[in-house]
Amino acid sequence: MQNLLSLLLTLLLCTCVRAQETTLPPVFTQAEIENAYRSPMVKTYLTPTRIVWQSDDTGEFIKNSELLLEKSNGQVAVNDPKKLRLISTADHRPGILLDFGRELHGGLKISSGIKPSKEPVKLRVRFGESAMECMSEVGGDKNATNEHSLRDFVIEVPWLGSVEVGETGFRFVRIDVVDAGVNMPLYAVQAAFVYRDVPYLGSFECSDERLNEIWNVGAYTVHLNMQDYLWDGIKRDRLVWVGDLHPEIMTVASVFGNNDVVPRSLDLARDQHPLPQWMNTISSYSMWWLIIHKQWYDNYGDLEYLQEQETYMVDLLTQLETFIDENDSEILNGGRFLDWPTSPDPKATHAGLQAMMILTFEAGSDMMGTLGRPELVTKYTDVAARLRKHTPEGNTTKQAGAMMALAGLADAATINRDILKKDGVQNMSTFYGYYMLEAMADAGDHAGAMDVIKEYWGGMLDLGATTFWEDFDINDSRNATPITELTPEGKADIHGDFGEFCYVGYRHSFCHGWASGPTAWMSQHVLGISLVEGGDAVRIEPHLGELDYAKGTYPSKHGIISVTHFKTASGEVKSLIDVPHGMKIIEVERSRK
Repeated sequence: MQNLLSLLLTLLLCTCVRAQETTLPPVFTQAEIENAYRSPMVKTYLTPTRIVWQSDDTGEFIKNSELLLEKSNGQVAVNDPKKLRLISTADHRPGILLDFGRELHGGLKISSGIKPSKEPVKLRVRFGESAMECMSEVGGDKNATNEHSLRDFVIEVPWLGSVEVGETGFRFVRIDVVDAGVNMPLYAVQAAFVYRDVPYLGSFECSDERLNEIWNVGAYTVHLNMQDYLWDGIKRDRLVWVGDLHPEIMTVASVFGNNDVVPRSLDLARDQHPLPQWMNTISSYSMWWLIIHKQWYDNYGDLEYLQEQETYMVDLLTQLETFIDENDSEILNGGRFLDWPTSPDPKATHAGLQAMMILTFEAGSDMMGTLGRPELVTKYTDVAARLRKHTPEGNTTKQAGAMMALAGLADAATINRDILKKDGVQNMSTFYGYYMLEAMADAGDHAGAMDVIKEYWGGMLDLGATTFWEDFDINDSRNATPITELTPEGKADIHGDFGEFCYVGYRHSFCHGWASGPTAWMSQHVLGISLVEGGDAVRIEPHLGELDYAKGTYPSKHGIISVTHFKTASGEVKSLIDVPHGMKIIEVERSRK
């Protein structure tokens, strides 16, 4: 019986694959089929979970609003007498604010019923990642925008029909009638949720529920950004930013495994920025491209794909070497950028770039070994050694301090004590927070890193986040209203009242893939799973800190790795490890961790 079920499953999978190979029906010409692009995205329609606000509670201008919270198939009909009605006059234009329960990517489907006039009805639609963003006007002191994706515009809804509008990141939607003298019957308002339909192969569970939620939110944040390419944001920054890709790709590897959105995005960045251009005009982002390729090969061992990059890699490393002066200091041109909080500090920027140059040439040396270029292995190892002769001075930032520790330019324990733990989670950043956690792990402070995760990333959850944000300052949360509510007098609007650099006010993205670092970090350091040797081996080195247990899964090219770690009464960590056939386990000796 089992063999029969397996055969049926195999046949079903083969049928699905064959079906996907045909982009268009056979009535199209072969040229049309070849020129078509088939998106990997799917669309699902979701019902609102809550009415946050409506302009009228008397029943005069908004009738039966509770019907919006009932599941609908969106199909209009002529014989349904009970509908939501929006009734406008010269003095009142009804509006309603809906909450879909979590951050989504996509648009809105509005279905309208029959009415005496067949004229379409004009509605103003406002999407928001917070309730307050939906209540804003474009521009103004809180900086609401229509950049990258429209989130505030007027549409026409047809008589006895449906319309879909919008392509952005949102959780909330406000709808207002534009004209006077309208009596509009609405069948349904649904979120048209657009996402990549891929399984969550990785998982994480431990004895601390807050860490579990953070792992899941980080995974979901990246999942939303796995569109046709791997974006950094779904409302704003719908672009392939190569530096931002690194924490995202670490999360993709931990949760979704070898997904083609990664090489697709890396190749796009390479092709969009022929040398001597820096990727995204930023020198460090070209270095991240090299570091990512090294990590991706370590995980999956795709030699053919690595060989495709060889010419560009060698030329890029040759270009990078020209930006080292006689004092072995980097003198990179172009955009000199780590992350936004360090951008006004030249000493921090230099320290971080010096460290990144070392990490980049070490990654280059490793990849040249894989590609059979021993002369370049030696050359790039020597370049990294030269760069280590120069120690940047004057850095006090957590971002650059973490990079110096990771590159071996400074002692990790000292950096952790004097810089990373100073002032708690103040002066953190959601992007480089991942490297701060990595540096804390290098210092052996895994318990401290988990405390940082719970306080800093957990601080966003406390404010209603269902995805992690482009930036977060823990000080901003002290008198702030959660994003799920309208801000009362005397309280701060966490979305509209804060932000700097490129993320002032409502322009601030509340779903940014670079903020997902804790998900990858917990899989790698709490579960202790690292793929090595091109994904043919796995290193297991768990760190439970104060946790009683941690268990989870991790995808590999051979299948799913499963681990369970628990503490005995004596404090010793015991493990149950299950790896797929064909993988070697490198288990690090440990006693109490």
